[in-house]
Amino acid sequence: MSSDRSAALRQLASLLGASGVGLGAFGAHALKETLSRKAGAGDNWKTAVTYQLLHAVALLSLSAVDQKELRAPPSSWSGGKVMALGTAMFSGSIYLLVLDVGPKKLLGPMTPVGGLLMLSGWVMVGMGKI
Repeated sequence: MSSDRSAALRQLASLLGASGVGLGAFGAHALKETLSRKAGAGDNWKTAVTYQLLHAVALLSLSAVDQKELRAPPSSWSGGKVMALGTAMFSGSIYLLVLDVGPKKLLGPMTPVGGLLMLSGWVMVGMGKI
């Protein structure tokens, strides 16, 4: 079971990491002009990319701990899932809000909820219990 959890965390980390690099490059090059037209859009985009990449590294670290069979508590796995979901919600909603895609009434509240999920994931990992 440990290797299944480790593989899942590694896959989530890879997905967040690869898409974070791609979205960072997309924002810096293809969207450069678009982002410059809206006040703060470039900074918001960079924040979303930064949080996404940092949490990809955190998930990769959790997968390494689990793979080494250091008897990572179940909350590391749960915390990792919560962290990944929070990152997708936080960064994803910022990307969409910056590009004016989707309903702002739904996306606006999604950003802080995603942030709370990221925080919760860190706390779950740190506590070592659910």
